[in-house]
Amino acid sequence: MQHDINSRLQAAVAETLKDLYQLEGAPIDIQPTRKEFEGDLTLVVFPYLRSSKKKPEATAEEIGIALQERMAEVRSFNVIKGFLNLEISNDYWLACLHGIQDLESIGHHASEDETILVEYSSPNTNKPLHLGHIRNILLGYSVSNILSAAGKNVKKVQIINDRGIHICKSMVAWSKFANSETPESSGLKGDHLVGKYYVEFDKAYKAEIRSLIESGKTEEEAKDEAPILQEARETLRKWEHGDADTVKLWETMNTWVYAGFNATYDRLGVNFDKNYYESETYILGKQVVEEGLEKGIFFRKDDNSVWCDLEAEKLGEKLLLRKDGTSVYMTQDIGTAIQRYEDFGIDGMIYTVGNEQDHHFKVLFAILKKLGYKWAEKLYHLSYGMVDLPSGKMKSREGTVVDADDLMDEMRLTAKNISEELGKTDGISESEKEELYHMIGMGALKYFMLKVDPKKRMLFNPEESVDFQGNTGPFIQYTHARIRSLLRKAEELTLPVTGQYIELIAQERDLIKGILSFPEIVQEAAADKSPSVIANYTYDLVKQYNAFYQQVSILNDTNTAAVAFRVDLSKKTAAVIKNAMALLGIGVPERM
Repeated sequence: MQHDINSRLQAAVAETLKDLYQLEGAPIDIQPTRKEFEGDLTLVVFPYLRSSKKKPEATAEEIGIALQERMAEVRSFNVIKGFLNLEISNDYWLACLHGIQDLESIGHHASEDETILVEYSSPNTNKPLHLGHIRNILLGYSVSNILSAAGKNVKKVQIINDRGIHICKSMVAWSKFANSETPESSGLKGDHLVGKYYVEFDKAYKAEIRSLIESGKTEEEAKDEAPILQEARETLRKWEHGDADTVKLWETMNTWVYAGFNATYDRLGVNFDKNYYESETYILGKQVVEEGLEKGIFFRKDDNSVWCDLEAEKLGEKLLLRKDGTSVYMTQDIGTAIQRYEDFGIDGMIYTVGNEQDHHFKVLFAILKKLGYKWAEKLYHLSYGMVDLPSGKMKSREGTVVDADDLMDEMRLTAKNISEELGKTDGISESEKEELYHMIGMGALKYFMLKVDPKKRMLFNPEESVDFQGNTGPFIQYTHARIRSLLRKAEELTLPVTGQYIELIAQERDLIKGILSFPEIVQEAAADKSPSVIANYTYDLVKQYNAFYQQVSILNDTNTAAVAFRVDLSKKTAAVIKNAMALLGIGVPERM
């Protein structure tokens, strides 16, 4: 509806300019009025001065009078230099608010026939998910939700890096040191168990390097000749040749890891429509490279390696097949992209990957364009910055990487401690408390991660994220619970049907405008592929509601029409908060 007033005002301004100055096709710049001035929408009149042959103030005054006569919605206006500030009538804002009937779909746009694929997570199967994965997963999942709300047909996928030397290292270490240990026998999650043996491999490898150096080898020779690394290379060779025992162990250990990953995804509240596996897609990639070689798109060097010349694109030369014919990451990514297009007939694809891979994706997109794929024009790298933690805030299993499961445990515990200190859970059953601690902990984690522009490097502070004041998930969750409490009390009152005219105060007008802007905010977040747009909008809306809550007596006003209106306004504010937080993957409680 707010977009409706903008478009109608645009048309009215165009007609007014034509009538007053015989001016057609001039730019019409209408913006929300700045907070320090009175009004709702502001028209910039400077472009019309040559035609009006008047000063900015006189031109704005003349246009303002004409618009008031032309549009019943324009209640009044004021002029600040070349800016015409228009105040829209209460009737209009009230009609817009009452026009919102379907609370579940506020902010959601009609579906379009456009399929967008979003890739996120994409882990290696040799270790558990960690803090870096969490930002990736939350970004990808939220962007998927936002695009879906904006009307796109979204498919969520991941590419699981389930082959290569890193996987073989875990396999070799498990074979040598595990004594047949399993997730069941150890009580460890499968991804943690496999990660444990990846660390064991590294310890053994470093010990062998030291020993070889002591025996007279150079460091480079020692690193290359260490027996345990030779075993890992032999395991990879056996795997690539389909050795039955090697493949069976690979399948067993990967099964453990997938069970562990899925448990973590469940706790995070995310999912996928399809998984892709590097062990499958690299084969298609190799075929495409061979075909590109035959067509002269790629070239072979004297050592038999295959390359793509991207000098014209200022990206240098890119290796696609090693001299022994084995593939590289780029080969696999080419195959995966083509397979996805064949699976879904995509109109666009978004890769959620850290900014250290910026160059990789420029090269990938350039190669796919060289291969003649028109859809390669619509590939997008959602590049994001690293996540840092305040030092000493959290311990990790390996001392270098913060484990995702450890972080979620920490968030739940922090939420529990702070909630109990503040008395937020008084009068709630034990089972409800457990659910609430998880919701607050996950809400704090997700909101803190997503409120920051994806491109920026960020510092994640677990304790700060669970603060019940300021720009945090728990602050927004608490406001929602407060509104729901008020609405439960309102159910006990006998109120007239909303719609009767009341004189709006500034806080009520601001809140209505905030609610009505939500659909535009969703489209802006979708265009920018940035959940931070939704997060910061929601925080602003919550601040607007709290200003309104403190300014008026919502349930105790003697004017029952005013009470009915304010209850309806509260109900619709709560619905927008709930819908907006859902786009971030965050639940909001009914009570706290």
